[in-house]
Amino acid sequence: MAFLVHLSDLHVGAINFREDYLLSAINKSNKLNPDLVIVTGDITENGYHLEFEKAAEYLDLIESPMLVVPGNHDSRHIGNESFEQLIRKRCRTLTVKNDEIKIIGLDSSEPDLDYGKVGRAQQKRMEEELKKAESDNLYKIIALHHHLIPVPKTGRERNVLTDAGDILKSIIDKNVDLVLSGHKHVPHVWQLEQTSIVTAGTVSSMKLRGKDICSFNTIDIQPESVEIMLNQADGNSRILAKYENKCKVID
Repeated sequence: MAFLVHLSDLHVGAINFREDYLLSAINKSNKLNPDLVIVTGDITENGYHLEFEKAAEYLDLIESPMLVVPGNHDSRHIGNESFEQLIRKRCRTLTVKNDEIKIIGLDSSEPDLDYGKVGRAQQKRMEEELKKAESDNLYKIIALHHHLIPVPKTGRERNVLTDAGDILKSIIDKNVDLVLSGHKHVPHVWQLEQTSIVTAGTVSSMKLRGKDICSFNTIDIQPESVEIMLNQADGNSRILAKYENKCKVID
């Protein structure tokens, strides 16, 4: 059993950044005491060093173990260097909950470009890690910034991974249980084969569509089921998805 918090798209430094929403989400996360907080990119608006310094201050308030991957905004203006220095390694592989769950972080950002790419080297490393996880019968999670498949209600499709087809095939072939991403600021869950593909909304940017509200996701992995909750900045919550847990390792 494991409980995760999924934050994304902070956009620290943007004109429409809402510090109060971010601090509220961090406070709620700390009260929930998750096993891991996963942050799927765009922690800054422009990749400036000063933005990363401020973003690091916010992230330091998170009391739980944390995995952070960069987004396209974080790789602007050689932001990748500041990310390495001030946040943590850009790609990390972690195991949590008595080594029953493996989380693989991928860097899908490209310098000064909005579209994403994982690349052959990362794909090979991901496949190797997934093969190990499969042999150890672990629950497998991939975290990256860019979405793998189009997200509803986001208009004309753009900025999807340029190698999305290759990465998606590897994920399906290796029986990944969960894929977490951000980028589009619209929360949604797709279920493809045995894999759930979960996109988070923005936790603290007012760059929203229609009447959407800033939000973050929580993921409760139980022996028999997985429940994904949308937690909105207005205090309301609702279930995004609940489905059978087909990975038998969690007990």
